[in-house]
Amino acid sequence: MSEGDKLRARTSGGELAYLDAGDPEDPAVLFLHGFPTSSFLWRSVAPLFSPWMRVIAPDLLGCGDSDKPADADLGIVAQAGYVRELLEGLGIGSLAVVGHGLGGGVAQLLALGGGVRAMVLLDSVAFDGWPAEVTREAQRQAPESDAALAETLLRTSFDLGMGHRARLTEDALAEYLRPYTGEEGSAACFRFLRSMDGRGLAGREAELERLEMPVLILWGEDDPFLPVGLAERLSDALPASTLALLPGCSHFLTEDAPETISPLMFEYLRSWYLQVPHVHDVSAPVVLELGRRLQEVDE
Repeated sequence: MSEGDKLRARTSGGELAYLDAGDPEDPAVLFLHGFPTSSFLWRSVAPLFSPWMRVIAPDLLGCGDSDKPADADLGIVAQAGYVRELLEGLGIGSLAVVGHGLGGGVAQLLALGGGVRAMVLLDSVAFDGWPAEVTREAQRQAPESDAALAETLLRTSFDLGMGHRARLTEDALAEYLRPYTGEEGSAACFRFLRSMDGRGLAGREAELERLEMPVLILWGEDDPFLPVGLAERLSDALPASTLALLPGCSHFLTEDAPETISPLMFEYLRSWYLQVPHVHDVSAPVVLELGRRLQEVDE
């Protein structure tokens, strides 16, 4: 499953580029990124799921390799509509959804619209708690286009939004920057930035409280854009939710700790979405090496 495998689907807003991996007959799981990322966000996560589930990972309209129309609505309500059109075109009416950042807001809207059987939210927008003040300040200063400023904005997003910045390689960062290079790319970047208006989720607590699906909420304790208090409020509103806070991590959890969150998400959806119990193969002896590091014990 690579960036070169992307398919395209037409929606009312424009064409979406998306990844489609796994057996089409398997239960579907939808991965939704936020800004300023793309489906590339899930490169370390999706391969764990595709042997068990059909993985659909679109680039939201205005992001990645999807169309970047100058006149389309890029807000999360509209994005949920475009994604729903994609799913309908693929014949998917029942699914699990995983959403990060703005993608988490789209995920919540899809869940409120029906058909979602389980959900995982990572540092997700919620209620009226977004965009962050740092984002609002960037919006106030956003020009129509400026390639150098767009690159600075995107690099700063990862500098601020990662607890372990050294884990993001220059090659990976270049892939995130790629859709927003040049004058046209930077114009698309600032259009999307301005679309983050905080609308779509405010005042919907009562609706969220009626959702009975299992929800796993993962959050970086050091997220400067969406603070932990928002995670706790979201967990309180969702009646069948489980909240896990990750110390030392920031907003971009899949970059900070993919080796931690990938199995957490997979095991959660395997159990609560697929309803497959966790079992070990006991047909053969299991050899365990037991030992201790004396320095750690002495301390």
